[in-house]
Amino acid sequence: MSHFADSVQALLGEPLSEAQAAAFGRYADELLEWNQRFNLTAVKEREAVFTRHFLDSLSCWVAMRGQPPGRIIDVGSGAGLPGLPLKIWQPQLQLSLLESVGKKARFLEHVVQVLGLGDVQVLAARAEDAGRDPAQREQYDWAVARAVAPLPVLAEYLLPFVRVGGYMLAQKARGVAEEARLAANAFGQLGGKLEELIQVQVPGLEDEERWLVVVRKLKPTQERFPRLAGTPSKKPL
Repeated sequence: MSHFADSVQALLGEPLSEAQAAAFGRYADELLEWNQRFNLTAVKEREAVFTRHFLDSLSCWVAMRGQPPGRIIDVGSGAGLPGLPLKIWQPQLQLSLLESVGKKARFLEHVVQVLGLGDVQVLAARAEDAGRDPAQREQYDWAVARAVAPLPVLAEYLLPFVRVGGYMLAQKARGVAEEARLAANAFGQLGGKLEELIQVQVPGLEDEERWLVVVRKLKPTQERFPRLAGTPSKKPL
C-alpha cells in the first residue's frame, strides 16, 4: 500500500490520507472477491488492480483539477472505473455510475455501500437511454469513460449528459491524435469541441501511452441525440 501511496503522490502531487488508503484497499479486496464469481475485470492480481485500475483512473484528475467538477457521471462504469477512485480521492463529488450489465451494477451498489460513500447513484441503464432522461440529460459538469468505444461513439454516449460549459473526458491509448481529428465532426454535431489532448505518465505504466481526451460542451445537444440504443456503435457519426 505504501508503494501505491507513493505512486499517487507522484501522479497527483498530493498524499493519500489513511482513510483513503484504507478505502482503496477494501475496494481492491471486494473487486477481486467478486471477480471470482463474475467477470468484472481481466486484471486478477492485487498489485495490478492498484496500478492498472486505480492509478489509471486517478490520472483523470490531471485534466479535471483545473475545472473541478461538482457532478460527474462515469459512463460504462463496469467495476466502477474511473468513477469510484475519483470519488475516494475527492469525497465531495456527486457521482453517478452508469452501467447496463446487471451483475456489474449490483457490484457497484455493493461496493458503494461497503465503502460508505455518499452522493453516489448507480444507474442500471444504457447510455443511449439514460442520455434522453431529463433527470440526467445535460446535468453534469464532467462525463467520463475509459476506452470503451471509438471517440465518435463515446462522444454520442457522453456529451448528452454534459451541461453547456462542462466537459467530456475519454481515456485513450496510442493513436489518439488521429482518432480525435477524425472525431471532430461528431464532437461538433453533439455540441462539443476538442479542448485538449493530455498525455499522462501513470507510475508503473510508463511503457504504455496514456492520453486524456478533453472535449468542451459549447452548445446544447440536439434532441435527436443520442440515437436509439445500438445505433451509435453501428453507425458512428
